[in-house]
Amino acid sequence: MWKQILNKLPRKSQKTDQDSQRNPSSGPNVPSQATVRANAANPAIKRASAAVFPASVIAGIEPLQAFKDVPSSEKMNLFISKLSLCCVVFDFTDPTKNIQEKELKRATLLELLDFVSQSPPKFSEPAILASSKMCSINLFRVFPPNYRLSNKSAGENDNDDEPMFDPAWSHLQIVYDFLLKFVTSTSLEVKVAKKYIDHSFILRIIDLFDSEDPRERDCLKAILHRIYGKFMVHRPFLRKCISNVFYRFVFETEKHNGISELLEIFGSVITGFAIPLKEEHKIFLWRALVPLHKPKSLGIYFQQLSYCVTQFIEKDPKLASVVIHGLLKYWPITNSQKELMFLGELEEILEVINMTEFQKIMVPLFQRIRNSINSYHFQVAERALFLWNNDQIVNLIAHNRQIILPIVFPALETNAQNHWNHSVLNLTLNVRKMLAEMDDALVLTCISNCREEQERMNLVVEKRKETWERLENRASLQPVSGNTAVLFSPTKGWRSVSLHMYLL
Repeated sequence: MWKQILNKLPRKSQKTDQDSQRNPSSGPNVPSQATVRANAANPAIKRASAAVFPASVIAGIEPLQAFKDVPSSEKMNLFISKLSLCCVVFDFTDPTKNIQEKELKRATLLELLDFVSQSPPKFSEPAILASSKMCSINLFRVFPPNYRLSNKSAGENDNDDEPMFDPAWSHLQIVYDFLLKFVTSTSLEVKVAKKYIDHSFILRIIDLFDSEDPRERDCLKAILHRIYGKFMVHRPFLRKCISNVFYRFVFETEKHNGISELLEIFGSVITGFAIPLKEEHKIFLWRALVPLHKPKSLGIYFQQLSYCVTQFIEKDPKLASVVIHGLLKYWPITNSQKELMFLGELEEILEVINMTEFQKIMVPLFQRIRNSINSYHFQVAERALFLWNNDQIVNLIAHNRQIILPIVFPALETNAQNHWNHSVLNLTLNVRKMLAEMDDALVLTCISNCREEQERMNLVVEKRKETWERLENRASLQPVSGNTAVLFSPTKGWRSVSLHMYLL
């Protein structure tokens, strides 16, 4: 009896696979005789399998059999049957519901994972189709509303938010492990697999990166990286999809949970770029990576972003000036924590920049550094002054001191006279001493110019003060009438002045 059934397997398998391709969501409805006998012997399995699982895709193959119990020639058919069983999705929001069925499916998933991990025979096309279908049904889903609502207040404090864990993770983790082993298996032929692990499949994988479960994002990161490495034909599409995620995040939503993981993938991708860089990659740097410095939630993915930018500059040092122009464009004015990040990244770039690129951006760059030196936030001022502890940056400044010193010296003078923080004051005096040793004559000239500028500013302030006093005196002599505007002086209180006075 069993020999007759096994002899018929290839013909029926092929027919069933053709039916499955015509209607991927459908499955057979009639259980095999072996299934009926097994279910009759075990009522618990009967209830679980009848309530949850469809019958075997391959007639005559009992899906609940172990792989070791079938001949090698039939293991691939059993593999497809077990994949079909795992296409049923359960509701995990109620842990008391379908307990036996969930455990049965989990055991079947573990069998599939073990089979794929043990270097199986070459996967047939129906097996690849069934594998991609099972992964798609279990993984590709719309996140519940609470995934989105919890992101409404996304901002600087996102690091403190409690992550949300998917209740179905006990099954999802095994499916992710299966997909990773399946993609990396030497038994998988890329020419066949690319028809099923296609653009649509990759796009939905990337959509899953918005999951709030960090465990899921880690699994996705490993899988997408392996897909990028194995399916070379999909690489341009994959880079384009990730770019679109960045564009949408920066310019529309500023809400996405997987930016750091996607950047981590791209960090390893950039390492493999050939030199000279293609124009496509340079456009990605300018249009996608540099604008990622803009969102408030920069701190969540800053480390990965900075690594990607540094990798680009190491590939092509000419891009350093392009990146610094972008940093100056998105420089934070009211966010001190982001400014500290920018100063740190700036130091990393200046360590590898060449003299030609530095001279292109040194004027606007040190105008911005001058403002950071004068910041009342002592950490920002300290971080800006720490740039002079870097020998490479000091060397760049020394070769261009005729331009840079007149820009930054007024800020040092202001700090030395007025800054409230003792640590910042000491650092300022140390930098002044260093510059004096670098070019004493130029420093004396800068000091003289600072004093002249201060005197000029004092005259402007005095003139403005006299103008206001004269205006207030004239306003005090005018009677209050219906057509009257009111001025307030901090020293003399309220004063009224007729509107025609403003026209004089």
